[in-house]
Amino acid sequence: MKLEPNEFEMEHQVTYYECDPPGFVTTGMLINMAVLVSAKQSDSLQVGTDFVNDNGGGWVITNYEINVNDLPRIDEVVVLGTRATSYNRYFAFREFWVRDQSGHEYAHIAGMFVFMDFASRKMAKIPASIIDPYHSTEVKRIQRIANPDAIEADEAVDSNQYRVRYYDIDSNHHVNNSHYFDWMLDVLGADFLKTHTLKKMNIKYAREIRYGQMVDSFATVPQTDSQDTELMTKHEIKVDNVLTTQANCWWIKRSQN
Repeated sequence: MKLEPNEFEMEHQVTYYECDPPGFVTTGMLINMAVLVSAKQSDSLQVGTDFVNDNGGGWVITNYEINVNDLPRIDEVVVLGTRATSYNRYFAFREFWVRDQSGHEYAHIAGMFVFMDFASRKMAKIPASIIDPYHSTEVKRIQRIANPDAIEADEAVDSNQYRVRYYDIDSNHHVNNSHYFDWMLDVLGADFLKTHTLKKMNIKYAREIRYGQMVDSFATVPQTDSQDTELMTKHEIKVDNVLTTQANCWWIKRSQN
């Protein structure tokens, strides 16, 4: 398959630590795969993390939309892909995919990014030296990702609390993306997660979580006795009662095959 100038692909063998107990790739690891392939594209264009940091800032994710057809399994060799789709002065829209070697797409992810100025800790105009090498399309109105619905006061919720540990921080000096997903989905419990598969997820990051903070994760109780073929759960992460992350998830019963 011929790639466009703004696209990049690489092969990846699924490892055991990227999978849940039944042997399927976890949601957090899907995102880590997306981060991996985008980093490889950036490095290939000589605009990797060091170059971006030397420009006084860094890329920050604000939203993801994840759509899952099915999930790769342990030891499978998959193709990870990404496309620097479009950008304007302040936002960059990027797509990711995971497919098998025959072209079947397991998952498609859309992400919205901003360039954060390290000195001001505020969003800044994306430098041309950083964005131009991607051959991304400049647009006036960037494609948007829908924000998740909030948990309503009358909805039943479960919650867990987690402390941000030293090893939750990765080499970018931020909490690794996968931990947000682990904190949100763990609240649903093993029985639900073993028997249901994620089909879609919208997530919005509002504030950064830091080392040593206590994270409170809330999730609406899934109505597993419903006759609907698809279930929805709402998720919120708070630190000191301040909302940091919000998500909606849609699930179906997992096949026994």
